[in-house]
Amino acid sequence: MADDKTKTGKADRGKVAGGQKHEVAYAAKKAGVKPAEVKAAIKQVGNSRPAVEKALKRK
Repeated sequence: MADDKTKTGKADRGKVAGGQKHEVAYAAKKAGVKPAEVKAAIKQVGNSRPAVEKALKRK
């Protein structure tokens, strides 16, 4: 059976998916850091985009 196209949700822009290279690369470019630092921040504070950005600013 096909998916119900009327029941769509918004993209979750409030989180950084650590397993998605393009999301990690975007967050790294935005913060001016290396992707490994973004992954470390995700492990430290979770995948909430504001929390990750705040943790990267502290460095």
